[in-house]
Amino acid sequence: MTYLLFDIGGTSTRVALSRDHETLSEHTTIKTINDFDTGMKALIAAAEGLGVEKEEVYLIAGGIRGLLSDDRGGMHNDGILTGWAGKSLARGFKKHYDAPFVLENDTAVAGLGEAHFGAGKGSSIVAYHTVSTGVGGVKVVDGRLDPATIGFEPGHQVLDIDRTILGDDIEPTLENLVSGTGLESRMGTKPKEIPQEDVIWDELASYLAQGLKNTVLYWSPEVIVLGGSMIIGDPKIPLPAIRKYTVEALDGFVDCPLITTAALGDSAGLWGALSLARQYEEVE
Repeated sequence: MTYLLFDIGGTSTRVALSRDHETLSEHTTIKTINDFDTGMKALIAAAEGLGVEKEEVYLIAGGIRGLLSDDRGGMHNDGILTGWAGKSLARGFKKHYDAPFVLENDTAVAGLGEAHFGAGKGSSIVAYHTVSTGVGGVKVVDGRLDPATIGFEPGHQVLDIDRTILGDDIEPTLENLVSGTGLESRMGTKPKEIPQEDVIWDELASYLAQGLKNTVLYWSPEVIVLGGSMIIGDPKIPLPAIRKYTVEALDGFVDCPLITTAALGDSAGLWGALSLARQYEEVE
């Protein structure tokens, strides 16, 4: 009665088992391969390396980058894992395991993990945002992902703060303003090479606050949990500045909720996959 859990990111794929359906037992991390067949073989090999027998696997759950296919069996498209687009993870796993399969977007799964086991635990309405190479987010209500027709894409909201920041040729989205990719494009250097004392980190906090203002007004969360390398890495967008600028952006119209950093680190997706598996079993 073992859950097989996975989290497929652009760089790394994490695989874990939950034998008691309460905790993560064995787990491992492998490099994500941008070829579906080779990547699936590596993923299955990683699972087998954790010591689980095929007949032990009771349910498979996890997350992957990008927009999911209509049948939620794989990924429809993604700018990074192009080799996985249009492929069926469900069928890939079915070749090896006779077990139900449930898949969600990786950001949504990480948010679910933080809501159940991390910084959002105990809150009824949790907004989770990840700021790394891109910007994603999800709303979790009473421990479950808020229903959505196409998912949530807060990184693509247009923030026309000052058109001179990105120029006329780049759409002034939150993602282009505060993501690692956007910062590298503007500065000509990787974020990790920019000293923490550089004024740009404070500027990024002010830009991010404009997006979080919209999060507060649209989603009305009790807590906003921020994760991703641009938030919990080194250097990073400073949390005190994010809080200060978000309060200023709201300008007393509504109270600013608690804004905090993610607590589960790289394992958030696996904890979220555990929550996903348990919820799937409850429904079934």
